[in-house]
Amino acid sequence: MPMMEYPKPTVLIVDDARENIKILAGLLADDEIRVIFAVSGQAALDKVEREPVDLILLDVVMPDMDGYEVCRRLKADHRFRDIPVIFVTGRDSGEDEELGLSLGAIDYITKPFRSSVVRIRVQNHLNLRRLQQTLERLAITDPLTGVGNRRYFLDHIRLAQQRSEQNGASFTLIMLDLDHFKLINDGFGHDVGDTALMEIAHYCRVRLRPSDLFCRYGGEEFVVLLPDTGLHEGKIIAEQLLHGIGALEIAAQDLALHLTASFGVAQIEPGESYSSVLIRADQALYRAKQYGRNRVESDPDEKNN
Repeated sequence: MPMMEYPKPTVLIVDDARENIKILAGLLADDEIRVIFAVSGQAALDKVEREPVDLILLDVVMPDMDGYEVCRRLKADHRFRDIPVIFVTGRDSGEDEELGLSLGAIDYITKPFRSSVVRIRVQNHLNLRRLQQTLERLAITDPLTGVGNRRYFLDHIRLAQQRSEQNGASFTLIMLDLDHFKLINDGFGHDVGDTALMEIAHYCRVRLRPSDLFCRYGGEEFVVLLPDTGLHEGKIIAEQLLHGIGALEIAAQDLALHLTASFGVAQIEPGESYSSVLIRADQALYRAKQYGRNRVESDPDEKNN
């Protein structure tokens, strides 16, 4: 298995003294690290809003907003709370260090510091950050197909429901199930079945819009979350996937397989929970199976909007 390649990690240095920034940036220049900087607390918060950051070196004493307050705000925001923060400061009392660590910093380095020690600490924390990101990615990815797994999908549909409640943004859900898939596994073996699942997942993912979310829900069942999409458009997308899957020729071992899929489509209604729209999409999928498979069904009570 080839080793995974990672982009250069980004370290944000936050200090109101440009000379200190220059010193710290110089320490990291030879470590395959991308260094960016901010000269105030607010500028640092603006930076993390605009671009991904892997680690923050943060001074404490700064005008307007000190480093402690910057750390508080980062840790209070679910988008940024996992970014490691290392305080690098002249505040060397035990109380200051205790406060910094209690706010969520992973390390506290006092000035004057040894350059080699700072470099090693930064690299160690970046390695831990990379490991954490890898574990997080594995936890939300289906290992066979490489698409998002059930957990990842449920996290996103909860967020979609929240957006719907807050600003009325609608979304449509597609559930699809491969027809007679057990016959593939039983007749040709699970290796052939796995190849079919990978091919179909790849086909669907590349043909959906960049904003759409395609995940494996379990077994031979997949789900598609279509943001800002009404039922009529969702049914069109489901029909396109149905015909595309039916036209696929899947090469597995010495076989050329042709599969079909059944689809259920539902649009979230005002005030509806994500679990309710999931149930309605699943019921529509069940009807598609009942009515002969290889077809798209939606909630008969929904209007095409």
